[in-house]
Amino acid sequence: MNQSIMKLDEVQKKISEGRSLLLAGDESVLMQLPQGNWVGGTIPYFITKEHGGLSSRELIFVTDITDFTESVSIAQYNKDTLAKVYEDGPRQGFSFILIPAASETHLSFAINAPNYKSFGISPLIGWIAGVHLQDLGIKIPKVFNGNTGSMLEDAAIVLRAELKPDKLAEIGILNLFEQGDGDSLTFSSDGFSARNVMVNGAPQNFAAYLQAHKLDTRLPIVANYYGALVNISFQGVDEQDKVVRFYAPVFSGIHYKHAKPIADYVVAFDAQVQKQIGSDTDNVVFSCNCILNYLFSNLENKKTGSFVGPVTFGEIAYQLLNQTIVYLEIKDI
Repeated sequence: MNQSIMKLDEVQKKISEGRSLLLAGDESVLMQLPQGNWVGGTIPYFITKEHGGLSSRELIFVTDITDFTESVSIAQYNKDTLAKVYEDGPRQGFSFILIPAASETHLSFAINAPNYKSFGISPLIGWIAGVHLQDLGIKIPKVFNGNTGSMLEDAAIVLRAELKPDKLAEIGILNLFEQGDGDSLTFSSDGFSARNVMVNGAPQNFAAYLQAHKLDTRLPIVANYYGALVNISFQGVDEQDKVVRFYAPVFSGIHYKHAKPIADYVVAFDAQVQKQIGSDTDNVVFSCNCILNYLFSNLENKKTGSFVGPVTFGEIAYQLLNQTIVYLEIKDI
C-alpha cells in the first residue's frame, strides 16, 4: 500500500530500509525520525482509509513512492531561489514541494509562482505545512529535509522524483465549489488582503459588502483561471479596519464570484470523482485536502475513498490553491 497511517516505529523501520517517503505528522513525532530519503511537513490532521478524517499527534501519514521511482533527490529553496523550481524539475517525473504556512517563502510562492520561468512545464504538487488548531499562534509550522535532518521554518523543501521509464506523472485537482449566480468581483491589486472591491464594475468596501449581503465566508470566492476553477478562501474580516484577509492571494483583473453552497460534502465529492476520474482510482498515489474543508464539512470520521492523505493549510498543484483536493496519478505509458 502506497499510502497509510503509521506509528513512529513503523516509519523509522521504513526509513532504515531506504524507502523514499513523503511524510506528514506533528512536529513532536517528525523530530524523532532518522535521516534518510524522506521529506515531511507538520500537520496532525489526516484523511485515512480505515478511519476517515482524524486528528493525531502520535501518528504519521506515509506516502511511499519507492516502487515507481528510479531515483529521488531533495533540494532546499528560499523565497528568492524558489523561482527556479520548475527549471530544476525532473525530465521524467514530478516534484513534491512542502512550505511552512505564513512564512515569507509561502507568501512569495503564492503571489509569484504563475510567473516563474517554465511554469507548469513539469508536474509540481505538494502542500502547506501547518499546526494543530489549538497551537495557532503558539507553534510555527515546519518542513523537514530527511537527507540532512534539517527542520526549517522558512524554506521550501522539494523532493524531485525521476520515474521509471514506463511511468508517467499527472496532477489533478478536485474542486467541489462552483461560481454562484451573484455579483462579479474584481480587485485592483494582487494580495492576501483587500479593502476595496469592484462589484459589477462599481467600487465598494469589501468588508461592508460582505456584511450587507450576509455572505457566508466559509464559502470561498471562485475564479475561472482559463478554464480551471480556483478558490480563494476567507481568513477573516477586520470589522474595525474594514479589511478582508484571504488564505491565498487574489489577482487583479480576474473576475471572482462567491461560491455556491455544498449540501453534503461526501456525496458531492463522490459525484465529482465519478465525473472526473471514474471508478478506477488505482493510479492515485498521493492526495491532500484542505483544513477548511475538514472543518466546515465536518470530515472527522468521514471517508473519501482512495483520496487519503494529510489535511493541510494550503494545497499546491503548480500554484497555491485553497479548499481543494490535489492528487498525483502515476500511469503506465
